[in-house]
Amino acid sequence: MGGVTVAKTGTDEVTRARVLVVEDEADIANLIQFHLAREGYQTEVVGSGRSALNAVERQKPDLVVLDIMLPDLDGLEVCRKLKRDSQTHQIPILMVSARGEESDIVVGLELGAEDYVTKPFSPRVLIARVKAVLRRRGGEAGGQILLDAGTLVIDPARHTVEMDGAPVELTLTQYRLLHFLASRPGFVRTRDQIVAAVRGEGTVLSSRAIDVHVAALRQRLGDRGELIETVRGVGYRLSAERAAQPA
Repeated sequence: MGGVTVAKTGTDEVTRARVLVVEDEADIANLIQFHLAREGYQTEVVGSGRSALNAVERQKPDLVVLDIMLPDLDGLEVCRKLKRDSQTHQIPILMVSARGEESDIVVGLELGAEDYVTKPFSPRVLIARVKAVLRRRGGEAGGQILLDAGTLVIDPARHTVEMDGAPVELTLTQYRLLHFLASRPGFVRTRDQIVAAVRGEGTVLSSRAIDVHVAALRQRLGDRGELIETVRGVGYRLSAERAAQPA
């Protein structure tokens, strides 16, 4: 069976990002923009779903802060369109909504959103979530990890995954999940550990949400999805039979 090799590389510095804020309530939009600008982020604010898609087409942002309840095209549909487009699927999305039911949160995550903040929210918490998502997006360190006899390649420097030489389209959260499991093959990761590593400290997610991400990742990996093993009542691990400790 194939082993795992890791060639160390330098950590890319995360530069100040451009954030697209999609919010139709002017007071909330202004509040978000004010705190983002105070942190030095470049911001653009739009008030509808179609305006958001047009803004992304004009210039791809580094992050989209996306309200769900919008006047024309709701945020879930905007998220769906962005994640289905090969040109935009890697743009991380932070959803903001008054809908705080678990079912609403899970729907957002299933569509590929990286995080979900419910209203009313603390601006400090929102900024912390923005920083965490962007840090995970641009701050991966380490070299290539080769899995399954080298047919599955994780490249943290480029933030990509390839299978049989072809790119695998993953959301940021799916990528982080795979990378986290692959960093210690054979070791069981609890759901709480996965939440902390993939979504950032202090983020509250249900076990079901983690299971949704794992199921989606397995589907994207096809037959290589078997690499991710379920440890009943505990969490998940990467198969030790098809991957060894990083060299």
